[in-house]
Amino acid sequence: MNAEMLYALRDPAGVPSHPLVFLLLGVLTFALHAAAVQVMLGAGALVLRGAFSADAHWRRLAATMLSTAKIAVSVAIVIGVAPLLFVQVTYDPFWYTSNVLSAWWVIGFVVILIAGYLAMYGFYWRNPDLASRPARSGWMMVASLALLLAVGFIMHVLSYQMLWPEQWQAWYAPGGRVDPSGRTLHAWSLPRFGFFIALAAPVIGAWLIAVRRYLQGARERDARYLDFLARLGRQLMLAGGVVALAFGAAWIATLPEKMAFFATSPWMLVALVLLLVAVALPALLGARLERGLWGYAVFGVGAVALIAVAAAREALRYTLLAGTHGYDALDYRIHMDWYSTLTFFVTFGVLGAAALGYLLTVAWQAGQHRGGVFTPSAAVTRLGQVSIGLLVLWIVHYFAIGLWVMGR
Repeated sequence: MNAEMLYALRDPAGVPSHPLVFLLLGVLTFALHAAAVQVMLGAGALVLRGAFSADAHWRRLAATMLSTAKIAVSVAIVIGVAPLLFVQVTYDPFWYTSNVLSAWWVIGFVVILIAGYLAMYGFYWRNPDLASRPARSGWMMVASLALLLAVGFIMHVLSYQMLWPEQWQAWYAPGGRVDPSGRTLHAWSLPRFGFFIALAAPVIGAWLIAVRRYLQGARERDARYLDFLARLGRQLMLAGGVVALAFGAAWIATLPEKMAFFATSPWMLVALVLLLVAVALPALLGARLERGLWGYAVFGVGAVALIAVAAAREALRYTLLAGTHGYDALDYRIHMDWYSTLTFFVTFGVLGAAALGYLLTVAWQAGQHRGGVFTPSAAVTRLGQVSIGLLVLWIVHYFAIGLWVMGR
């Protein structure tokens, strides 16, 4: 498919802000989504490992990770909407075509996701006392992880099919006969998919190191459990990092000819260096993991590494579509809409920061509190009041603007 046809498929209304804004937000939100997915997968795997163990530490960890996994699924779903919106704005000819070619799977994606989420909640409901006794209905957790992995594979395929516009016609009309069913998944890269999934091991390892530091701050009395978390976290980071890098190397080694440039891309090299630093950080920090905020630094550096991976992924897509297929996402027609742009950033930066900051502060302080009922300070209470006030103001503004537009 030539560049003229790709440009003709663009939305004639253009975009309401510079395309670079959407590309950068797409990178950031995809990294956040990927982190939530990897925490969910890693936590889910630890649930299966510990739920049937006779070891008290493994059962305690399984109970904790089950709560972590079900919350991470919610976070992944909510945040996952954002990168989808950003990619369909700047790459709409590619994203929508890929969706139409595999439409049956796009619709099935929602059904499979719901089934996977319900299976996890079913396991959670069947095991309210997971820390004290072996698990019941373990098949539910197995089914949940399998279904959620299937959902991830569908999204991988849809994203990968975007990169093959020269194949679209053959996929839609194989042998010259039109197949509008959308029942086929046409292209994928198992090493690429495996790389993103394998990152769950070092990510959950970093998460366990942070959990251990949190429990230290809460004056956890079971020193052996803390040692267990430290040892397991380091093992997962090291072994998981090796596996993830092996998948990454296989991905690079099997790149199609038109993507071969990515093997020596500075974006890829920066992401590789940051991943290596994140994996090696526990050993580099040593005893400092026991003090201050250093225990959380491992997960923080890992988050930066994930942003670098997301940036490399976007650089591959942008460079390939611009260089090979003549489609430059940055020259999209701009019809600047300052109101919607400012509304987005104010909602995200002011309302979001205040509300999320309040919830995280209360959760953090309550978890660190020992003895009696936790009562937040006056400053924290005031932050909660401000958050509610901002939310009410936003809702009033939303309906006021809507009614004003309808009345024009």
